[in-house]
Amino acid sequence: MPIRYGIVGTGMMGIEHIENIAQLEGGAVVAVCDPDPVSLDAGVAAVTKTSGATPEAFEDHRALLEAGGCDAVVIATPNHTHGEVALDLLATDVHLLIEKPLCTTVEECRAVAAAAAAGPPGRVVQVGLEYRFMPPTMALLAEVRSGSLGAVRMVSIREHRFPFLSKVGNWNRFNRYTGGTFVEKCCHFFDLMNLIMGDAPVRVLASAGHDVNHLDESYDDGAPDIIDNGYVIVEYDESRRAMLDLCMFAEGSKNQQEISVVGDIAKAEALVSESVMRIGRRSDWSVEERQIEPAGIAHVGMHHGSSYLEHVAFAESIRTRRPAQVGIQDGLLAVAVGVAAHRSVETGAAVMMDEVL
Repeated sequence: MPIRYGIVGTGMMGIEHIENIAQLEGGAVVAVCDPDPVSLDAGVAAVTKTSGATPEAFEDHRALLEAGGCDAVVIATPNHTHGEVALDLLATDVHLLIEKPLCTTVEECRAVAAAAAAGPPGRVVQVGLEYRFMPPTMALLAEVRSGSLGAVRMVSIREHRFPFLSKVGNWNRFNRYTGGTFVEKCCHFFDLMNLIMGDAPVRVLASAGHDVNHLDESYDDGAPDIIDNGYVIVEYDESRRAMLDLCMFAEGSKNQQEISVVGDIAKAEALVSESVMRIGRRSDWSVEERQIEPAGIAHVGMHHGSSYLEHVAFAESIRTRRPAQVGIQDGLLAVAVGVAAHRSVETGAAVMMDEVL
């Protein structure tokens, strides 16, 4: 079954989606939308370059909806607009992929979740938490599910990377547009923690700062206030805990992301950039290293092929009428942990998830 896609928001991530959909069997981008004329032109050019066809172009997502012709729509607009755009789209029967974060507040996430639940049967709504689909991460998740690590007690995720890239209007420099770094960037990692633990967290404690990046920048909206480093401890039931170590002025890192899961039998590590997984066993202190060879990836893009695999999963859900592999509640809970982390930074105290949820 062919799937006709519309892309709402044709900045950096919108282009990434266009390039991935072009490689999907039976997928075609037929419409693009962006209020910024430069971004809109870039979206049209990207579709034409990758498919040879010229899509319809719109400045307003409501005009795209009124025109019809799309089976599925991808929302890749600035974070603070996700809620409004999603609610308009959810009033129709189109399938929907919403880029992370789902929204910038828990309240908006709840409104989107309610609208999705009230929608037509078989309509797929997926959240763009594509880090689940990075091949080394998928291998680690499979190892956890196999039971070879025993009961998981600790998860540690380290992201040492480059600063936020420039986007239209540099909206990603401001907490009020992004939800804050722990929502904007780190919802990926909180989602992985929740997935690995198989449970919802109960308490969050965080420390963070804005110490190196964007300090000499000034815009019409003022000076950037986005944090660029921090630690977050996320506690689960039964004395299980996870930690995030984030630094966004560490361009010289060999692995941008490292994920460690420790059970009472063994430990597994995923080194994402090197595409390596290590298994260390307590019984004999042995360490096995596996090179993960990605399979079935037609477009690598900016995220190690995970965006392509994300689209494969989305298309499969549409064609089989099965729920999305990454659902609204997954996106909501990831945002909620980020909100709790920012609240902890502001107050200097641990935050119970009940207070956020």
